Amino acid sequence: MAHRTTLHEVNVQFGDCDPAGIVFFPNFSRWMDAASLSFFMQCGVPPWRELVKTRGIVGTPLLEINTRFLKSVTYGQTIVIATWIEEWRAKVFVQMHRVTRGKGPGPGAADELICEGREVRAFVKRDADNPDRLRAISVPDDIRALCT
Repeated sequence: MAHRTTLHEVNVQFGDCDPAGIVFFPNFSRWMDAASLSFFMQCGVPPWRELVKTRGIVGTPLLEINTRFLKSVTYGQTIVIATWIEEWRAKVFVQMHRVTRGKGPGPGAADELICEGREVRAFVKRDADNPDRLRAISVPDDIRALCT
């Protein structure tokens, strides 16, 4: 089954790297989080700040994350994060991220896989009885339809 896939480009900066010039690993989580929001917006879902006003949906916080690293990245390089929903469940979804670095045009050129990320996320609203708490809600049918 084909998945709707979006692309999110990141230009790696000097400040993203450790003293050895290698991207500090938590930055990949930050970029995948940005790619997650970008996925929904590219699918036509309004930003979370709008959905909280209109529907009470605060966002899609991370419940579980797994990242497999294969290659390093340094400043001055551009990476592309391909993002899609691998699985929809009743209250959560599994979002996948594939991070690549292009090798440029020409014969035999291909994207070089840097890392892959798997995230489990949920749509949440504030708890009616305790607004300091968030509660997972059923995945909204209209949002799911936009993203498939």
